[in-house]
Amino acid sequence: MGCFECCIKCLGGVPYASLVATILCFSGVALFCGCGHVALAGTVAILEQHFSTNASDHALLSEVIQLMQYVIYGIASFFFLYGIILLAEGFYTTSAVKELHGEFKTTACGRCISGMFVFLTYVLGVAWLGVFGFSAVPVFMFYNIWSTCEVIKSPQTNGTAAVEQICVDIRQYGIIPWNAFPGRMCGFALESICNTNEFYMSYHLFIVACAGAGATVIALLIYMMATTYNYAVLKFKSREDCCTKF
Repeated sequence: MGCFECCIKCLGGVPYASLVATILCFSGVALFCGCGHVALAGTVAILEQHFSTNASDHALLSEVIQLMQYVIYGIASFFFLYGIILLAEGFYTTSAVKELHGEFKTTACGRCISGMFVFLTYVLGVAWLGVFGFSAVPVFMFYNIWSTCEVIKSPQTNGTAAVEQICVDIRQYGIIPWNAFPGRMCGFALESICNTNEFYMSYHLFIVACAGAGATVIALLIYMMATTYNYAVLKFKSREDCCTKF
């Protein structure tokens, strides 16, 4: 074979769906972990400076957030390795299914490993749906605070006595206890919080982190389709002449 034919043969063995899913997974996990880590730190700073001046009132929350930041490190490391493994498995199964390297052969061990990846990817996909939903909670909370500040800035309320009656009680979200002081902010004091860099950065970083979690869910869905299809083809290849591009 000439150089051109060899290149075409090699490109035929590329698992394009797994490659796209890997890039999307790496990007989504990087956005979720990086932005989420910084946004959590900014949230603690906002709470300590404005909503809960007594450290004992939010001590449990600080510990939980610190634990979540360590979990983020573990998630990033795990998905970096898992993405590489799934991409390598995609190259292997695609080459085997399309018989690019000689006679097609499959073993019970190989099918078992492929089936294990199918099961694990399904479990991770369901788990990341929960992570995606959970990451929308701080976005909702920050959006409510931001929208309240926009009401304060509006010409209808700005400069009137009604401004000081517009408040946000952070205790209603359950992240700090009801005896936390001051617990809520009103009027121009609340507007000043919305104008801080910590609030601006945390709000937008939580949005990006939520988008990253959504991208990871899409990547895992692509992985599900690719691994399931490859597993089915590996299992029935000896009885049915079919091929895959996954």
